[in-house]
Amino acid sequence: MPDVEQSLPVVTIRHAEPGDHARVSPHLDAWWGGRAMRAMLPRLFFEHFRDTSFVAETDGEIVGFLCGFLSQTRRDQAYVHFVGVRPDHRGGGLGRDLYERFFAAAGAAGRDVVRCVTAPVNEGSIAFHRRLGFEIEAEVADYDGAGEARVLLEKRL
Repeated sequence: MPDVEQSLPVVTIRHAEPGDHARVSPHLDAWWGGRAMRAMLPRLFFEHFRDTSFVAETDGEIVGFLCGFLSQTRRDQAYVHFVGVRPDHRGGGLGRDLYERFFAAAGAAGRDVVRCVTAPVNEGSIAFHRRLGFEIEAEVADYDGAGEARVLLEKRL
């Protein structure tokens, strides 16, 4: 019997559209293992930062996204606000592909530093960012309010 190759679904990455917010936000808490994350991703990223925000789809379903922007205050920097990959699509390079799109957009805009933050409890996120070349700048207690510590990460392009 001949070997039958399993073909992986094609993933398409494109700029975010305003309507994508309603398609992404209902899944956030589940993608983060039940943590309350939905409120952290407002629609404004899908409306006002489309050139630096991306959505990944397979067969019409969203399987990943990255929302970021170019800093208006620090003209050499760009910032990733939120990135997520559906759990069954992790480990295949999709998160890296989304970041590479963002790095290219940031670099084309003359930015040479990318920053982001994550929760200290999210060890998987910290490890992922380290593999992408981010360095830990600091861990700051109460960064996002009382009891909301964050790990600050930085990558030089």
